[in-house]
Amino acid sequence: MAAATQDYKSHRQFVPMFHFFVLPILLGNVAVEIARLNKYQTLYHVWVALVAVALFLFAFAARGMALRAQDRIIRFEERQRLSSLLPAEHHAKIDNLTPGQLVALRFAPDEEAPGLAQRTMSGELKTPNDIKKAVKNWRGDYHRV
Repeated sequence: MAAATQDYKSHRQFVPMFHFFVLPILLGNVAVEIARLNKYQTLYHVWVALVAVALFLFAFAARGMALRAQDRIIRFEERQRLSSLLPAEHHAKIDNLTPGQLVALRFAPDEEAPGLAQRTMSGELKTPNDIKKAVKNWRGDYHRV
């Protein structure tokens, strides 16, 4: 579950089913199949061990794909939001923000976002963590994958 209130320290999210069930089971499966391969060195056991490793890696790939898709949507939303909040002369600079900077700006409320975006565009805030730490009134993202 997401925290009741979100801030810089609590915004990273664990998905219990994924992080505490699926990954440990798949990792255990890899260990069991590699141990079995050590005992029974047959082509079949090589195949089963490879499938176990592939399933474990697939779990990371699937989560990574979901996060990349979500980040793409967040970047689009933040570009739209900044276009409505920033003065027209700063609109061209929105495209200079990195994907990580745009994703970090989602935590800033509308009152803070223009100032933080301008500080980022000027080079004062460089990394996503710099931006997140500069947010005073955190706007939580409770729908993060």
